[in-house]
Amino acid sequence: MALNKQEYQLEVIESLAEISAREWNSLVPDDAGPFLSYAFLSALERCGCVGENTGWQVAHLILKSPNHSELVGAMPLYLKQHSYGEFVFDWSWAQAYEQHGLLYYPKALCAIPFTPVQGPRLLCASGQDSASIRTALLAGLKKIVTQNQLSSVHILFPEQSEISSMLEQGFMLRDSVQFHWENNHYQDFEQFLAVLNMKRRKNIRRERAIVATQKVRFAHIPGIETSTADWEFFYQCYANTYVEHHSSPYLTKAFFTELAATMPENLHLIIASKDGQSIACSLLIVDKPNAKAYGRYWGAIEHIDCLHFETAYYQAIEYCIRENIQIFEGGAQGEHKMARGFMPTTLHSAHWIADPQFSKAIKLFLEREHLGIAAYVDELSEHSPLKSSTVAL
Repeated sequence: MALNKQEYQLEVIESLAEISAREWNSLVPDDAGPFLSYAFLSALERCGCVGENTGWQVAHLILKSPNHSELVGAMPLYLKQHSYGEFVFDWSWAQAYEQHGLLYYPKALCAIPFTPVQGPRLLCASGQDSASIRTALLAGLKKIVTQNQLSSVHILFPEQSEISSMLEQGFMLRDSVQFHWENNHYQDFEQFLAVLNMKRRKNIRRERAIVATQKVRFAHIPGIETSTADWEFFYQCYANTYVEHHSSPYLTKAFFTELAATMPENLHLIIASKDGQSIACSLLIVDKPNAKAYGRYWGAIEHIDCLHFETAYYQAIEYCIRENIQIFEGGAQGEHKMARGFMPTTLHSAHWIADPQFSKAIKLFLEREHLGIAAYVDELSEHSPLKSSTVAL
């Protein structure tokens, strides 16, 4: 379908297998991190995490040049039958639709499944007119939504540089808050503790001492050195976390096994053991070229007080300090992270609602919510874990 005067051709593909890894990865910026890579997204598809019977129907948009020979743009896109695994909550919107006899699902979602990490969402080939490509992707997406009578489009955690294009196309912004740890060139964990106020410093030392008295040991295993047994144990811990919350894992064992084979340089396991037996594990996704690490999953098969904080946060912070990782993202939500040195960061999502009346209502809701989020961040700043002289929100 022709979308503008340059006659870009927009297509929907039902699997990344319809294009090559070279084609997709050529659109992904070097600083985008591992989650947008062909290896990561295609593993989700091949291993059954998205696709049939998951509520995540693959519908990636690709944009081709006028002669159809070159891929110049793309969006990771899914048709959703629910709102699980997104970390931007719109259940109340769906309920309001249903109360008015309208269908909210399926909706269109541009995001990395199960991954609340900021990154590019409107991919453009190097050397091309990025503004026109972004416009073509967004305009084409809205047209597809309208033609197929979908309720809405949601773009989660886009880069700040993409937001102006979304606003120009009538998308509405929504704020959310995450907690990130920043490495201020610390030489060791004690130097990090030194920038915290006395209350937080003492609390962290107390929590670490509780775990230490249980004689728990920790092994750090780079992905390239992991074994099949390591991943078997990790998945046992990961699945147990969902069992304890009366839920089912989103991701399959095959998915993690494939990542270990295709992108081991981006993986890092932290395994806790006691009396020679492994008892807990956490997984970091690592982007060393861009000095970032992402805390993704954790689980334990034995309960020890404060083991979660030690395995998922303090051991990870020590790793970041050793490896000169500058930003450690601990995942969505979690005010408890502030007490452990993580600071609030406001991220955005963008939303386009097809129904004009609901669009107006949601716009008013988002305006009120924006004020509430701003007040929430201000309140958080009053409880900063940092010494007053080092606060920089």
